[in-house]
Amino acid sequence: MHWWASIAGIALIVFILMDAFETVVLPRRIKRTIFRISSRFYRKSWGLWTRIAVHIKSPNRREGFLAYFGPLSLFPLLGFWALGLIFGFACVQYGLGEHLSLGNETITFGKVIYLSGETFFTLGYGDITPNNAAARALAVMEAGMGFAFLGVVIGYLPVIYNAFAARETEISLLDARAGSPPTAAEFLGRLGCCPDQTVLDNIFRGWERWSADLLSSHISYPVLLFFRSQHGNQSWLGALAAMLDVTSLVIAGVDGIHPDQAKLTFAMARHAAVDLAQVVNSEYSPHDGDRLTAEDLTRLRIEVAKHGVSLDDSPGAPERLADLRILYEPYLQALSRRLLMTVPPWVQADRKKDDWQSSPWDQAIQARALEHPVHAKDDHF
Repeated sequence: MHWWASIAGIALIVFILMDAFETVVLPRRIKRTIFRISSRFYRKSWGLWTRIAVHIKSPNRREGFLAYFGPLSLFPLLGFWALGLIFGFACVQYGLGEHLSLGNETITFGKVIYLSGETFFTLGYGDITPNNAAARALAVMEAGMGFAFLGVVIGYLPVIYNAFAARETEISLLDARAGSPPTAAEFLGRLGCCPDQTVLDNIFRGWERWSADLLSSHISYPVLLFFRSQHGNQSWLGALAAMLDVTSLVIAGVDGIHPDQAKLTFAMARHAAVDLAQVVNSEYSPHDGDRLTAEDLTRLRIEVAKHGVSLDDSPGAPERLADLRILYEPYLQALSRRLLMTVPPWVQADRKKDDWQSSPWDQAIQARALEHPVHAKDDHF
């Protein structure tokens, strides 16, 4: 008996099961204390994927290429777990002794792997059979694990996509409130006509909940960090950055707005940014550029003032804002470098259409409107 093969097989099976359990069933810790196959898989494969992506010149095509990684990575990971379990059970079977073959052929390790594969996937051809009680018991265990693995796959993928859909719903709603991509200037400017504190607090409360859901789901299932939004100028990182920027301005001081709910939303959003930066092993860089220069702050004040919003211009206001920014901007920029996602500016240099305002039919519709102008009396809006 090749006892060493059985020991190696048992170790491999336990190793893979621990990784799968922590990834799918109990994925709660930010920093894992054990070596995880899935963590190393994503670090290596994402590094290779991004090295290819940086050579794509077109921003749209590059973003489309990066969008494939998240969903596509699920299948190699699940396949790796399945192959590892098959190989591990084959090693244990090989160490347990003789097996029978219908053709009286010599049983090699390759044929034991074949036996393990057909047992794991419950094919049950019966051309190779175990020849002792321990090997038969092991075959039954492997068949049961094959069913369990199928159940994990069936249950795991819907959870991932449900979490993704919930995340994207709020990002899409932010389009009309803060622009595409979302910015703090657009958010405050568009709400300037509705300075009701209740309205603003309800929006902040919703984004506090969104940030908590983002933290919980993306720590539990880190692959979601690589899922891109449906539009190239939107992302979960951009939405998180915009909300941190807006709440920072309100906390630093906006005339007529109480900062109580903004403080709670800022705390939750900052918590998400810090922890998610650790999940993907982002690194701090002291060479990151300033997202809000003095000129940008002046332009921000002017832009929001056009809509009736006045930022606090007391002597200590810029310092308060700077103290808040240092709490989260390094983490946003580290995530941006790691995930190749753009962090939106505080204020857009040029006015751009929102995603809901743009359509591939725009040019054709405008051309038709010029040919057949609609009279004002026919306009029902």
